[in-house]
Amino acid sequence: MRFILLVFINACAVGLSIACVNFYFQHSWQHFIITFAISFAVSFFAFYYLFQRYIYSKIKLIYKLIHNLKLGKDLKDALGEKMSDDPINDVEQQVRDWAKEKKKEIDTLKEQEKFRREFLSNISHEFKTPLFAIQGYVDALQDGMMQDDPEMATQFLMKASRNLDRLTFLIKDLDEISKLESGQVPINYQKFDLSPLIKEVLESMEDKAAGHQITLVFKEKYQYPMMVRADREKMRQVFVNLISNSIKYGKPKGHTDIKIYELFETVLVEVTDDGIGIEEKNLPRVFERFYRTDRSRSRKIGGSGLGLSIVKHIIEAHEQTINVRSTEGVGSTFAFTLEKANG
Repeated sequence: MRFILLVFINACAVGLSIACVNFYFQHSWQHFIITFAISFAVSFFAFYYLFQRYIYSKIKLIYKLIHNLKLGKDLKDALGEKMSDDPINDVEQQVRDWAKEKKKEIDTLKEQEKFRREFLSNISHEFKTPLFAIQGYVDALQDGMMQDDPEMATQFLMKASRNLDRLTFLIKDLDEISKLESGQVPINYQKFDLSPLIKEVLESMEDKAAGHQITLVFKEKYQYPMMVRADREKMRQVFVNLISNSIKYGKPKGHTDIKIYELFETVLVEVTDDGIGIEEKNLPRVFERFYRTDRSRSRKIGGSGLGLSIVKHIIEAHEQTINVRSTEGVGSTFAFTLEKANG
């Protein structure tokens, strides 16, 4: 429609111009009308042919190419594809949409590049710290400490062993994340009661919690069966990581509460502590690998810095979601869903 309108306007302009020139010399309205009609007709068909041959057909091809690119089709299919009635307008819209998509892709790539640099920096630091410590202890032992001060040498060996354990822990967690991301770790779905699993994890972590003066709470009202469909061992890992995290960042004489709720076709699980909390600006990044909201305190507490990232990957591998809400100085709540088992 736009194409015909464009040709009509141009033909009118040419016809009117020629007719006005003719009227100037002839001073006859009859000649004006005849000249306008003939000029309009000739111009209309000339413009129609020229626009169709050299402009409109090219726009149609561009539209088809852009349309096929967006759909991921072979460009060779563009020539045989049916067109819309208004390709000029469609080309404009397609180009706008394409530009928006490309801008989003560029922004995403920039964000990923920033994340990659931070990740390389973090992983370098995480490995460098224990390696340098081990190197220092080994150098001291090689310098004759075993003979000069056996007791101190024994302490150095124990410290070197702890740093080796940290390196092993780091490598294990990195390997776990790599396998989860690539889909190499299968999710072994099974139907099981969630409550006994939570109690098992709490019992296994009582000593650690007591060492930090943290009370683990799972109220009696959750004694009834809460059947879910998930990988039981993977969910054990999720609870261990989340509860361990709440203990690390909890306050002395504080509490960690585990709560479960039925939510339509899912079960909602919340792990809540009353610890130091997380600044609002850090909330979007807490599940990133090696990201620590309080680096100085995190180094003293220990851990690989990969626990929450592993948790997120496990939950997402179950096609479920996890989120965090927190207030600095008040505490944090990590909430995730699981598929409810029928029957």
